[in-house]
Amino acid sequence: MVTLKDIAKECGVSFSTVSKALKGSNEISSETIKFVQAKAAEMGYHPNMAARTLRTNRTYNIGVIFEDKTGSGFQHQYFAKIISGLQDVLQKSGYEITFTTHTYDKDFDYYNHARSRNFDGVAILSTDFRRKSIETLVKSEIPTVTLDYFYDDSHTAVISDNRSGIEELMEYVISRGHKKIAMIHGEDTLVTRERIETFRAVCKKHNIEIPDSYFAEGLYHDPLTSSEATTVLLDLPNPPTCILYPDDYSVLGGLREINRRKLIPGKDISITGYDGIMLTSMLNPPLTTYEQNGQEIGGKMAEALIKNIEEASDFKCHRLFVSGRLIKGGTVAEI
Repeated sequence: MVTLKDIAKECGVSFSTVSKALKGSNEISSETIKFVQAKAAEMGYHPNMAARTLRTNRTYNIGVIFEDKTGSGFQHQYFAKIISGLQDVLQKSGYEITFTTHTYDKDFDYYNHARSRNFDGVAILSTDFRRKSIETLVKSEIPTVTLDYFYDDSHTAVISDNRSGIEELMEYVISRGHKKIAMIHGEDTLVTRERIETFRAVCKKHNIEIPDSYFAEGLYHDPLTSSEATTVLLDLPNPPTCILYPDDYSVLGGLREINRRKLIPGKDISITGYDGIMLTSMLNPPLTTYEQNGQEIGGKMAEALIKNIEEASDFKCHRLFVSGRLIKGGTVAEI
């Protein structure tokens, strides 16, 4: 069995340096970390998790809550990137992740589940954050980090900056001459409320009046409801010239209705998405959208959890906003 002393001897460094390198500590250079980790892998080193657990009183296991009403699950690139970023950072510090459930169950007791599994911490990616069982978990002694939802200063949240995202999209659409702008939004969540508020604020700034009929509700990551909403909007006596969709995946449903009417995106009707998934960049023309930085979001969530677990006495809960970037694409016509 390969030990840390064996690796230290092979690398010509101290035992302490090997220990820090395998944890990905910032106390040593990235070159040393890469060198030691590569040598450890080459030698077939595997950490003794049982001994590590006894020594630190941790399981090095992080629970991940991901509930998905639409069934798109991890196939959705935005969440896939977040999970990738989360896993990359956690693994470098020796943590593993365990998914608790993928389906919505309002009676599931997450707090007791996390305790029974001895999770060191829990990352909450997608759920109904207003559920009592979720609130109980977040406000418990178990370190948690939430995605796109903030309760209060007693816990940490990593938030994709939806306000700046919608503002950039709207400013671009308006700069192209559009005033008849509709919005298909997701279900009632904090993210949805922020996006609608920003949408209205930008319109007010430019003295653009938007009728209530230009707002349609759907579900995030659900092409079916977006297709139905697109039908309603395009059937209006005075239809919009541009439609904002809740996410790129939902745009696919809108395109089905747009194509059925033989309309050309970026010419006869303008559309935008949100997320910046690779699939919609391959459309013709490429989708105008706002790319969320899922990899960074996941990484920041992992870093916050690790600090909360390992530096509990010095850790301060906080909100962290992560910005993305506008992708102009070709689906917003100039009028």
